[in-house]
Parts: sequence; C-alpha cells; structure tokens
Amino acid sequence: MLTSVADGETRADSAALTVLRTAQRAGELVHLEHIPGQDGQSTSWPASIRPEVVAALAKAGIAAPWTHQAAAAAQARAGRSVIIATPAASGKSAGYLAAALSEILDGGTVLYLAPTKALAADQLRTVRELAVPGVRPICYDGDSTIADRAWAQAHANYLLTNPDMLHSGMLPSHNRWRGFFKRLRVVIVDECHGYRGVFGSHVAQVLRRLRRVAAHHGGRPVFVLASATIADPAVCARLLTGLDAVEVTNDGSPRAPLTFALWGARRPATSEAADLLAAMVKAEIPALAFIRSRRGAETVALTARNSLGDGAAVAAYRSGYLADDRRDLEAGLREGRITGMAATTALELGVDIPCLDAVLIAGWPGTWSSLWQQAGRAGRAGRHAVAVFIARDDPLDTYLLHHPAILLHHPLEPAVLDPANPYVLSPHLAAAAAELPLTETDLGLFGPAAADAVAELTKAGELRQRQSGWHSPAKEHTARRGNLARQISLRGDHGRPIRVVEETTGRLVGTMDQPSACRFVHDGAVYLHQGDTYLVSKLDLADRVALVECRDPGYTTQARTVTDIDVMAERRRARWGDADVVLGDVRVTRQVVGYATVRSESKRKRQETALSLPVRTLATTAIWWTIPNGPLAPLEGTSLGGAAHAAEHASIGLLPLFATCDRWDVGGLSTELHPATGQLTVFVYDGHEGGAGFAERGFAVAADWLRATRNAIDSCSCESGCPSCVQSPKCGNGNSPLSKAGAIGLLGVLLGKAI
Repeated sequence: MLTSVADGETRADSAALTVLRTAQRAGELVHLEHIPGQDGQSTSWPASIRPEVVAALAKAGIAAPWTHQAAAAAQARAGRSVIIATPAASGKSAGYLAAALSEILDGGTVLYLAPTKALAADQLRTVRELAVPGVRPICYDGDSTIADRAWAQAHANYLLTNPDMLHSGMLPSHNRWRGFFKRLRVVIVDECHGYRGVFGSHVAQVLRRLRRVAAHHGGRPVFVLASATIADPAVCARLLTGLDAVEVTNDGSPRAPLTFALWGARRPATSEAADLLAAMVKAEIPALAFIRSRRGAETVALTARNSLGDGAAVAAYRSGYLADDRRDLEAGLREGRITGMAATTALELGVDIPCLDAVLIAGWPGTWSSLWQQAGRAGRAGRHAVAVFIARDDPLDTYLLHHPAILLHHPLEPAVLDPANPYVLSPHLAAAAAELPLTETDLGLFGPAAADAVAELTKAGELRQRQSGWHSPAKEHTARRGNLARQISLRGDHGRPIRVVEETTGRLVGTMDQPSACRFVHDGAVYLHQGDTYLVSKLDLADRVALVECRDPGYTTQARTVTDIDVMAERRRARWGDADVVLGDVRVTRQVVGYATVRSESKRKRQETALSLPVRTLATTAIWWTIPNGPLAPLEGTSLGGAAHAAEHASIGLLPLFATCDRWDVGGLSTELHPATGQLTVFVYDGHEGGAGFAERGFAVAADWLRATRNAIDSCSCESGCPSCVQSPKCGNGNSPLSKAGAIGLLGVLLGKAI
C-alpha cells in the first residue's frame, strides 16, 4: 500500500524529510512510502552453544537472541550447513558467531570469508570485542604483514579472509595450513548474495577446492552462509558450495520504520546526491550516499564539501584506497567524526555503522537485493530511517521512478551463477590438480562438466593422467607458469592491478584493474581520488603503473572505444515472422582508441585525442536479433543505424529488470549490416569471459524484455532521445547516431510476430 508519511516520527526522521521537502524543486519528490517497523521475537540460545559464548554475547547486549539467530546456531551446531537469508541489520552475525565460537572452544577452527576487506576488518573488531577466552582471531588478506601471516598460520583459530586470498594464498600452500584445515569445523560465507555472475562462479569453484583440501587434512566443515533476503536461498547455497543447506528466512529481529522517497532528478543524479548529502550534513543528519562509480563518489563528496565550506565532515569511500585510509574512514563514520559520506558499493555490505539516519541511492544499484541492502544501512540504531532513490537519466531508472510499486514491491531475484562455465571450471581444475592429484571421486565434487573439462586439459597437456589420478605437468613446466591459482582472476580484473602513482613523490594514490585503467587513467586522462584531481602523464601497462600529477586542468575526459563481434556458434534460435532472435557464442574485440576533453562549465566536448592501447578479446555469450531489409520498408527515410543503436542502448538499460545484472555487466553492438548475418543486427552480450548467464536469461524472456524496452522509449516525453530513454552513459561512440523514432518503429517490426 502506498501511503504518505505518518505523524509522530523521531526528530531525525522528521528532519530528513524536512530536508527533502526544502530541497525539492517542482516534480522532484515523486513518491513517499512509509514502511512500518516490526517488533522483535526473542528466544534463548540452544543448549549446544557453549556457556562462555552465551556469557560473552550477553555482555555485548545479546542475552536473548532473535529467533532466526538461535535457529541458525542450532542447525550449524548439529552439523548441518545452513543459509541465513534475512534483511539488512537483522543480526545475522550473532547467529553464526554463536555456533562458530562454540566450535572453537571444542577444539576446532573457523574460516570466515567476506567479499571485501572492509567487512572482514569489521567482523574482526566484533570478535575481538566479544573477548571469548581461547579465541584467537586475525585477518589474513592483502594488507597483512609478513609477521601477521606467520602468526595466522601458527596460532589463529578464527581466520578472517576473502575468496581471493583463500584461492591464491591458502589453497596452493595448504600444507603450511595443515593444522588449521585438520581442525576446520565451520566455514562462514558472509554476504553470499554478492557472489553472482562470473565472480560467483569462480567463488563456487574455490569453495569446492576448499572442501577437497580440508578433507585431505581431515577437516569436515559445515558451511554457514549469510545473505540479504534473496529468492531461493537454498539453491544459492547449493550452487556456491555444492552442498544442501537448511534455509533460515523468518526474521525475528525488530525493525525500525523506514520512509522510502523517490526523487526525480532534473540534473545528473550525482549533482542531486551531492546537494542532498550537503543538506543532510548541514542539518546534522548522519547520511550515506551510494554512488555507482568511483569517479562519481569522489565528485559527490567534493561537491558537497565545497558547498559546506572548509572543515565539512564529508568524505568519499571506495575500493582502491589504501588500508589505513579505509579503516580511518570507517571509524570516522562510526564515531561521528564524519557526518556525510559518498561511497561506492564497497560500503554496501554488512559493515556495522549504527549511526546513520538517511541513505541516498543515486541510481538503480543493479538488483533488488542491493537496493534493500543499501536502504538497510540506515536505521540500525532503532531510529526511524529515510532512504531516497534518486533516479538517473537512464531508461531503467526513469521506468522505476514512474512505477514505484515495481521498485518497492518487486520479488527479490535469485542468485545467477554458473560453476560449470568452462572458462571458470577448467582453470580451477588445473589449480586443484596442482594442489592435490585429481581423482575420479573428485570429479563428482566439481560437477557433471568436470570429466569433459579434465579430458580437454589432459589433451592440451595441462594435466597428466597417472594411476593415482590427474597431476599437474612436470615441476619445471609448472615453475615456468608460476602459481596456477594466481593466474586465475576471480573478479574478472585481468591479473595484477595497475598502480596509480604520484610522479613527483612516488606516493601510491590507488589501484585499479587493467580494463578500467585503459578507460580512466590513460595518457592525458583526468582522474579523481579522495576529492583531489589528477592529470595522468603516462600509463605504462608493461610496468602496471599510471603516473599522475595533482592538478586540475579545468576539464574532464571521456574515453572512446570501438567494438567488433564475430559469431562463433549458435545455441538456440526463435523465429518471429521474418525476424530471428538468437542465443550463441561470440568473440568480442574492444579497444580504447581516443578520448575527448569536456569543459566542466559547458559540458561541451572538445577535439578528440587519439590513443594506441591494446585490443582486448572476450569470448562470451550473446543474444542478438536480426531483421531482413524487406520488413524495414516502412522505416524508409529513417536512419536504420541510429534506430538500431538506440534500440541497443535502451534494451541494455532495461535488461536488469529481467536478469540479475546491471547495464555495466553487459555490452552491445548494433549495425545495419553485420557480416555474420547479412542483416540489420543488434547484439547484447555478457561482459565476462565465458558468459555470466545474463544473455541466456534475456533470451528466455526476450518478448517481455523487448516490449518493455519499446514502451520505455515510447513513453519518454523527450522529442528526439535523451539519457532517460536511448542515450547511454557508457557509449563508446558518444551516443551518435541515435534515432528515437526509428528505435520505436524497429522494435515494433521485431515484436509484430513475437512468440
């Protein structure tokens, strides 16, 4: 039910709503919905939880757990894997900590996996504050010192790390951890809803390798997975771990009321977010703004700080910051030294920030799970909270802004991952064989596709079969290739990061993956970091470094890319009259070929500068549709290239309504005449090696997806196309050519005989 906000709210909530109403201009505050809170349902800890743990939790304020906390703890202590899927701020960590710490006191060890360093550091603080005698926790990640790593191997019984370190650090050197693995009783996989797409598929194989290594040393751990509310949590758990898991989904925690506002921006969403963040800070309302990009987060923080004046308690937070900087920012927000923060999704996950009263969400975050996870950052102290969705100039955001029931009441999506993706499975099998020889029994652990993948690896010389199983090649061959695991990038970031270094001082400013570096820190690029503007003097991909100087040239830069697609194979085809909709395998080649400067005050592009950067090749999955020339006669006089280009942009923008992705997970290409089809063709492809399941989902719902695309374009009030319908923020061709009217007609022809 859509309602206005009730009376009698707390001061913080009333103040936040006052800020919104004061800041709004005509038509901006489109919708308000009041979501009532709920009372908590408490119980007692199960008898299997050790008294020392019960006492420590009681001292921390958890004397009587919520029902879902107790249920999860009981399942884990009974030796059953379990997934807790309840809303943000429902106290999932107390449930798995009760079981995990009890196992440690019984002589076991616990491995905690988090998708981010920030979350692992926050959990370490929580475990240390509980101070259960005999529990020896430590973080083991890329920021750990040599001394920390040695202590972890020798003494830790509660090890907090991330999938990357488990994959490339612990499993390849598992003999050094034999004591830890022998006593391993619990593996905690926190925020598991974030393991989706190719990243999730990689993590699923890492967890299978973990099960195998632990069993080799005598460990038989149960898995405890914690997730924001998702569809089919037990299916998610099985995809990730290969094990059946008990679902715990009934949330027994109290929940503060939440007012959700929909904000229709008349300017870029980042500009609106900066103004609203500044207004919240000025009113002394602790607020967090989620921004889609690193550059956007920096810009929002800088703009808000400038509008408030020197000394404003506003900061930016994103991945790529150095460890000490991240910890200081997190502490500043918790302690109140920072009142407003602009962050990427690096702060979306369960870092405990109890003081926030308002969350600003600048643009659709990619999934409904993420939407509610971000909104759930506010109100953790029990105060009435406010969340504001700020729509970008984007087809999907515009659609959701005018359909609030879909935005706020849409069913949550299931996890989308494919552990059998051959580009994921094969390298992990090779890495597993380097850890321990692969046996026939092991192949069942890795799934039905493992046998064929091992046969291909053996044929290619990557594995050698002996009586005891499949082994890595001779030691000298392996030495030349180095650590096999380290050659696998879990996050699709293509190897070791590019370091961004201040040329005059040698100071490390930050890091980023190579594809991002080609777009954002190429020669001549303008790069933002923690509110400072840098000009890139040189990007050296061989040395993996970008040299920068701290100065503002008065303009920003936009990279231009070119893309080509070769069709490798068809999987499925649907015939819609004269048109065809096809799912298949493609090879995409992409290259950054230049950049344009954009004057800050006018937003007008200046002359382009050419670049010579490497061509990147991507073997992936795509959906494409074709229309022969005959049915296009009614569109004569229309720019068919512009029509196809506009339809491509809009369909990419609407795909997240139908697949668990966002527009940055997929790419596209359109052409009047593609060499492989001989017809007008529009491609939409997964932006990850081997595919991530998004194109398959698009093919399965193609008619609904493309109808929604046509309706979104047709209902937009602009005359000739705008960012709310057919323009794309990621277009490598500067959004030219585009034909809004042509796209409507073209999609009409395509859908005329859709099945």
